[in-house]
Amino acid sequence: MSTLEGRLKSGLLVVDVQNAVVAEAYERDAVVGVIGALVEKARAERVPVVWVRHQSEDMPAGGDGWQIVPELRPAEGEPVVEKEYGDAFEATRLDAVLAERGVARLFVTGAQTDMCVRSTLHGALARGYDAMLVSDAHTTVDLTRWGAPAPAEVVAHTNLYWSFQKAPGRVAGTVESKEIDFWGA
Repeated sequence: MSTLEGRLKSGLLVVDVQNAVVAEAYERDAVVGVIGALVEKARAERVPVVWVRHQSEDMPAGGDGWQIVPELRPAEGEPVVEKEYGDAFEATRLDAVLAERGVARLFVTGAQTDMCVRSTLHGALARGYDAMLVSDAHTTVDLTRWGAPAPAEVVAHTNLYWSFQKAPGRVAGTVESKEIDFWGA
């Protein structure tokens, strides 16, 4: 289990599910629906939900594209961590927010699969967290014109790739949303 002493809880991390990020995303509505169901499950089970929101020159804070999609809304008391880099831990308060809530095991959802989701998974594992990718709750846009695989292939490859991750004293892998047990070992 996690190498973070004194932390026993799981947490749900929702990465960059913002208007501009997912407007053209692969299976957008289905993925947002799965994330919404997981958010409700986490809330019902008193599992911390932490939101991450990206900002950049192309997506300035406060703009419509920067807003979290209307289908998903942070509840009062659920933190929103602002970031400027792919890894949601980099130069943010995410680690402190998770420490305050006793979170050691992260279930990661969001966008984009091949950028911020993957960077954040690596950042979590490197910092001592157990890092589980929710296999049906992440998406990306079509970047084939720049040589990337098609979005379905990016999602499938990332699920495959992350299912083989491990590190000393930490657990990583993938889990389908319907199989999540926030309180399980």
